[in-house]
Amino acid sequence: MSLVIYILIGVVVVVFLWLIGMYNRFVSLVNRTKEAWSDIEVQLKRRYDLIPNLVNTVRGYATHESSAFENVTKARAAAMGATSPEDKGKAELGLAGALKSVFAIAEAYPELKANQNFLALQSELSDTENKIQSARRFYNGNVRDLNTSIEQFPGNVVASIFNFSKMEFFELEADEQAAKKPVEVKF
Repeated sequence: MSLVIYILIGVVVVVFLWLIGMYNRFVSLVNRTKEAWSDIEVQLKRRYDLIPNLVNTVRGYATHESSAFENVTKARAAAMGATSPEDKGKAELGLAGALKSVFAIAEAYPELKANQNFLALQSELSDTENKIQSARRFYNGNVRDLNTSIEQFPGNVVASIFNFSKMEFFELEADEQAAKKPVEVKF
């Protein structure tokens, strides 16, 4: 009789330790995903800080293009105000479109394209875009791992017990066709 009790206690202890391990795995995945989102926000803030300098540099050469500058300012404000990954992705698409118009204006002014300040800002913005893309891949990888763990059995049972929920991917492309089409930038 005592052997059966020891076996039952052993099984309960093993199940309890397994639950602790699963819970800790979910906590780790959630924290890594939050950290990855923070990395994206740091790079986006860097980008937002560069935009006014870029707009002011171009504005000095193309003062009659005020609507394009206003669109960039509005798009920047919308992107800074977005909170969820889905809203942030939509706002970033708008900002990218507005920035393309500023670069199109710059193309019409050869002396602006040769301006050292403009070239430095363009380089910084390009570097920041690469860092955003890298941070987005890292974040989406962590979201994938978390969501997969939440959906798979027996993790889905543990996730529902402790109220772990899936997170959104950070997507920037409006549709599949836009994602496949190369972006053409001329300077």
